[in-house]
Amino acid sequence: MDDNRVKRLTEYVEGVLQGKDALTLYNQYKEDLHKVKPQEAFDIFYNQLQKGYSAREILKILDKVIHVFNKSLIQYEWKEPEENSFLHSMMKENQALETKLADIKEIIKEKDFKKNKERLLRHVEELQQFDAHYLKKENILFPYLEKKMKKFEGLSIMWALHDEARASLKKLINILKSEDPSETDFNVEIGNLFFILYGLIYKERYILFPSAVEVIDDKEWKEMKKQSYEYGFPFIEKPPMDEEDMTKEEDDVVKQGHELLMKTETGELTFKQALMIFNTLPVDLTFVDENNSVRFFTKPKDRIFPRSPAAIGRDVRNCHPPQSVHVVEKIIDEFRKGHKDSATFWIQLKGRTILIQYFALRDENGQYRGVLEVSQDITEIKKIEGEKRLLDWR
Repeated sequence: MDDNRVKRLTEYVEGVLQGKDALTLYNQYKEDLHKVKPQEAFDIFYNQLQKGYSAREILKILDKVIHVFNKSLIQYEWKEPEENSFLHSMMKENQALETKLADIKEIIKEKDFKKNKERLLRHVEELQQFDAHYLKKENILFPYLEKKMKKFEGLSIMWALHDEARASLKKLINILKSEDPSETDFNVEIGNLFFILYGLIYKERYILFPSAVEVIDDKEWKEMKKQSYEYGFPFIEKPPMDEEDMTKEEDDVVKQGHELLMKTETGELTFKQALMIFNTLPVDLTFVDENNSVRFFTKPKDRIFPRSPAAIGRDVRNCHPPQSVHVVEKIIDEFRKGHKDSATFWIQLKGRTILIQYFALRDENGQYRGVLEVSQDITEIKKIEGEKRLLDWR
């Protein structure tokens, strides 16, 4: 990577953001523009974020700048991924998406919007499956890259593009589902969606993926592949799982300094952190083990049902009034037999609506290990309508 080139091209992009004359800027930085590398592109845009420009502001000029970088980016040589690897699957998904987009184009070419409206709707709705691809980037690939170098925090710009794709797709579906859809509105929005999706495919192929290959090691790629099975593989066959990924990692509790640390596949927590989380959740939790003994309960700020430490070790049947003991016994019996996994009730208490749920706890072998009781005041939740996307602490 050439630090001087990055510095000069950072100046170039800032000039574009400031609306300076495009031809003058191009001629001034022409030599550098034809030599930019994928990782340098990340540095350049990250520098704009550091200067105070928002991801939304950068999005407005992003494609214009990348178009100027195009010649250098498409000529850049990089080691393409092995078959069935995480990155190989991501690239195959993009190829499959292009096929789906081509199918939609063929329908549009028939120039009979009213007749083809339902076909178009089916094909457009099918594109929603591709969100799994973006979720894998946001929740797997991006975190690994961000841990490598600060410049990869610039991935927030690409995340904003994902959100634009989601919004455009939602708008397009609403147009097609309307009683009398406008062909003009459809043409405008399908053009917008195609522009975003093809743009993302390009940015992944020539900027994101080559950069990732250069900084992520084989062990990390294997970890990412293992994690990807939770998200699915839109429009392609699921790749075979590596043999070593078929065995689950053991969770563990270790001593770190003066604290106990709970280590699992999904993260690490100290004992104090786990307790803070339990007691901050807006629900009452009570754990009853496989021997029907009360073992633990949380102490949230506004507990719905009173619990005292004296209940620890008590038979759960003795914690309920006589008239409801048979219900408790039935729930536990069905959980123990494996016939049911949950039971739900709701009651009115002091003018509030209380949701009470019971969940069977089972270990990795499916053996019954107890019951988790979860109680929540849902009075205010029941009043929710529409959406609330803005912060409002009034």
